[in-house]
Amino acid sequence: MSTGGGAPTEEELRAAYEAELKRVRVEHLLLEHVVTMVNLGMRRTGLAPGTEDERDREQVRLAIESVRALTPLLEQTAPSQMAQIRSALSQLQLAFVRIGGSPAAGEPAGEPAGAAASAGPGGSSEGQGAGSEGPGDGSEGPYGGAESPGGGGPGAPSGGAEQGGPGPGQGAGQGQREPGPAQRSGRLWVPGQ
Repeated sequence: MSTGGGAPTEEELRAAYEAELKRVRVEHLLLEHVVTMVNLGMRRTGLAPGTEDERDREQVRLAIESVRALTPLLEQTAPSQMAQIRSALSQLQLAFVRIGGSPAAGEPAGEPAGAAASAGPGGSSEGQGAGSEGPGDGSEGPYGGAESPGGGGPGAPSGGAEQGGPGPGQGAGQGQREPGPAQRSGRLWVPGQ
C-alpha cells in the first residue's frame, strides 16, 4: 500500500479491488450467499435464544424461496455441497413451519405435525438443530446444519453425522429408518436414494 504510512490512495484501493476480483469465482460467491441466506433465514425464525424479537415470517419465506431457486445452479457448479445445502434448507423449512408459516404447495398437510414431533421433549425447538446434542453445548451453531457466517462455508463439517444424531440428508447406509413426510412427498432429496 502507501509508502508514506497514511491511508491508501484511490489508485491503490482500486488495484487491490481488481486483484481481489481476479481471484473470486462466481460459484464460490454463490455458495457464500446461499449459506448467508440460510443463516439469516434461521435467525429470522426467532427460534434461537436471543433472536425472538427478530422473527419475520416473510423474510424466512424469501430466504427459502431464494435458496430453492438457486438449487439447480448449485447442482451444476457445486454437486459435492448439495447434501449439506439440502439439509440446511430442510431445517429452515421445518423452522418456518414451526413459527406458523405455511408449507409450500404440494407438501403434505401432515408436515407441521411432523415438525412439532421432531422438536424433542417438551415440544421446544429452541436451540436444536439437526444432530444437536442440546442447547448451548457448542457442538454447532444455533442455526442447525448450516455454518455460521465465517465458519468455513458449506464445505466445512456442520454437525449432524459426525455427532451421531439423525438429520435429514445424511445419505445411504441408513436404510433402516422410515422416510419422513417431506421425503415421502418427493420434496426432500436424500443422497443415495
